[in-house]
Amino acid sequence: MPNPQNPVLMIIEILGFRYQSGDEYGVILTDWAWDCYQEKTLDAFVNNDSEALDDYKKLTKFMMVGLWCVQENPSLRPTMRKVIQMLEGVIEVSKPPCPFPFSVILN
Repeated sequence: MPNPQNPVLMIIEILGFRYQSGDEYGVILTDWAWDCYQEKTLDAFVNNDSEALDDYKKLTKFMMVGLWCVQENPSLRPTMRKVIQMLEGVIEVSKPPCPFPFSVILN
C-alpha cells in the first residue's frame, strides 16, 4: 500500500503506476488513486491506516498533489518546487483534473 506518512514516497508510488494488490495482475495505481479520490474513499487507498486517517485533510492534500504529478499532459504537471510548496502548505492545492483524460476506458 502507498506510504501515507511520507508524501514523497506516496507520490513516487503513484508514479510507479502499478500496485500489487494481492491478486496476480495488480492494479494500475493511478486509476485506483483517481477512483478513491473521486469517490472520497481514501480510507481504502491507505488500507484503513489509522495514522493516515487521523489527518484526512492532509491525506487528501497528498493525494491531490500526487494526482497533479501524474497528469497525462506534461504541461499540467507542477514543477518540483511547486510540489514542495504545495506539500508544505505555502501554496494552496487546487482540485486536480482527471490525470488521464485522453485514455480510452474499456469495460
